[in-house]
Formats: sequence, C-alpha cells, structure tokens
Amino acid sequence: MEATKTLELNVEEIRKDFPILHQKVEGRPLAYFDNAASTQKPQVVIDAISEYYQTINSNVHRGVHHLSQKATDAFEKGRSIVRKHLNAAQNHEIIFTKGVTDSINLVASSLGKGLIKEGDEIIISTLEHHSNIVPWQMLCQQTGAVLKVIPVNDAGELVQEEYEKLLSRKTKLVAVNHVSNALGTVNPIADMIAKAHAVGAWFLVDGAQSVPHMKVDVQALDADFYTFSSHKIFGPTGLGVLYGKESILEELPPYQGGGEMIAEVTFEKTTYAGLPHKFEAGTPHIEAGVVLGKALDYVNTIGLDRIAAYEKELLDYGTEQLRNNFSNIRFIGEAKEKASVISFLLGDIHPYDIGVLLDKMGIATRTGHHCTQPLMKHFGIPGTMRASFAFYNTKAEIDQMVEALAKAEMMLS
Repeated sequence: MEATKTLELNVEEIRKDFPILHQKVEGRPLAYFDNAASTQKPQVVIDAISEYYQTINSNVHRGVHHLSQKATDAFEKGRSIVRKHLNAAQNHEIIFTKGVTDSINLVASSLGKGLIKEGDEIIISTLEHHSNIVPWQMLCQQTGAVLKVIPVNDAGELVQEEYEKLLSRKTKLVAVNHVSNALGTVNPIADMIAKAHAVGAWFLVDGAQSVPHMKVDVQALDADFYTFSSHKIFGPTGLGVLYGKESILEELPPYQGGGEMIAEVTFEKTTYAGLPHKFEAGTPHIEAGVVLGKALDYVNTIGLDRIAAYEKELLDYGTEQLRNNFSNIRFIGEAKEKASVISFLLGDIHPYDIGVLLDKMGIATRTGHHCTQPLMKHFGIPGTMRASFAFYNTKAEIDQMVEALAKAEMMLS
C-alpha cells in the first residue's frame, strides 16, 4: 500500500491491507475497537512471518552457517529499524524483551540488585497500568524503598503541582505512562522528565499506548528508559522493546542468566556480554524481532503525523456522537490532551452487559478495569466501556457502534 501525498488517509485502501477486518461476527460486519489491547496485522506483516519460517529460520548470533547468518542479519536489521523509529543514539540501546511488562520487570529487577536501597523513593502515577505498579511495589518490598503516587484530577490528568511536591533528592526513579491505556490521557512527559532529572532521578516511560499513535524521539525527550510492545503497533505478540541510555544500561546488572548474555563462563566466575546481549538471555523471539521492523516500516510509510491527525478526527467524532445520542452517558477521562481512547458508562448499566450485547452486533470493545484498578477506585467505579481507535477504523463504524449501543441500552434499561 503506497501512501498518498495528501494529509488525508485513504482508509478504504488501508483496510484492504488487514484481512481480519473483512469478516462478520454474529452475521454482522466486524467493527474492531479494541486496539488499545492489541492491534490487527497488515498483510505485509503476516507474509513476513511466513517468509521468515520458509526461508531463514535459524538461531541467531551463534552459527557460522548460511541460515544463521541470514537470520542474524534480519534480526539485527529489525533492531536498527526500532532504533531509527525511536531516534535512539545506538542500536545497542535497544533491548528486545517479551513486552512492556517484561521490560519494566527487567528494570525493576536490575535496580533491586544494589542500586535501590532502603529509604530511596520511587514515583509512579494513579494512571498506571498494573504492569507499571506491581513491579515497583515488589521492588519496594524487597529493598525498603518507598513508593509514592502522583494523584489525578477528575478530568483524568496528572496533578503536576503534586508531582513537583513528591520529587526530592530521595527520588531515584519516576515511572509514568506517556498515554493512559484506560483514559487516553497524554501526559506532559518531556516536562516531567526534566523535573525528575533536576533532582537526580531516572525516568522510565511506559510507551505502550503512545508509540502506535505519535512520533516518539527518546533523545529529544531525554528519557532514561522508554518501552513499548510490538503487538500494539501492528507487529507480532510476545515481543517488547526497552530503550535505555547506554550509560545506564552499562551500570545495570543483568536481569537473567543463561546463554547469549555471557562473555565467558567458568565454574568459578562468569563475565557478561556487552550491550544489548547482556539483557537478552536465551534464544530471543527471532521471528518477531524481524517482523516488527516490517510493521514499523508499514506505519512509517503511511506517516505517524497523518495517522495522528486522522485518529484525532475519529476521537472527536466518536465523542460527539456519543454525547449527542446518549443523555445519560458519563465519560471517564476528559483530559485536554488525549489519544484515541474513549472510556464511558451508560447510566447504571454494567459495562460488561453492554459489551456482551455489542459483541452480538459485531462490535468489539473492551469492558472492565483495564488493569487500572486504583484508577477505577479513584472514580468510584468498577470499570468502563472502552472504545479505542486505529487508523483503519472509520466514522461509519462509529455510527455502527452508536446504533448498537442504543439497542443495548433499550434492552438493558
């Protein structure tokens, strides 16, 4: 699929690249609005998976034979594409992991090996996914460090004045998402990073929901760590990326031991490999590392600026249609800066009940707490309906969702 030269996307042509979208659920056309959980895959990605296994499947970095060399070259090309996509300075600052959850656990585990001590402070926010809460709780329990939380206002925005009050010379790390998976709130990460650095703290950014929707420049942000997952940006599942500044990654001890991450092993002592291999023990998810590069190339062919502009149209249109058609709707999260997520409730109807009925009408949404139980507790609710958009969604699909919601409301009221 070739990108047009205008800002406007040819969405019907784009949709042809995604085979899974052209099916019916319960006899109705599928409208897929669960992109914050996982995105669908274009044909170029599907083909690349098949091509890998048909032509170059072999273990990487360890063989001198033809297939191993080809697989290694393709795998490292994928790393190079990721580096360029994030504008990291060096390829070896890109660590392949199993996903954002694994990336955060890597950093937490490595910090727990002597770099975080009793009385040190770690700051997270009320907006965080459980994967950016639980590892830090575990680290604090292990080390005696103190976990502090940035509060959120009723619009779903982090209270920056309170964040500044939490920062001190005791702060060793701040870990905050760039975009909230539950609300779509876009956080002022660049400013927050600068404030953390002013007190000598490192800053980890959970970019799971930002990388698919906007350009990310880790050097311009001055992020110490930045992480995202392949499956949320049209690539395979089971692969994540952890960017870390070279100087910090050199300082951190390894996360796991095994093959690949060693320089020399004796029964008396092991010395570790250099970056990035120090953090990539065992056989990696080779196919996904190769194919993620194809997914990023696909996205960049379309253009992230154009994607962001179109998804903003979808967000505005969806919000307007829901507001105009449902007098009892309650939007959860109305930040001034949002990415393509709408979280809402309809009156007193449980979101799960609506979600089940919408599925019967071909509409795929997400219901529940979205792995953000503390955030739901702040709003005094068990969960929400969540519609999350990608550039292959259409306004006609939003109309289909609104119509289905009206039917579901009538049935459940």
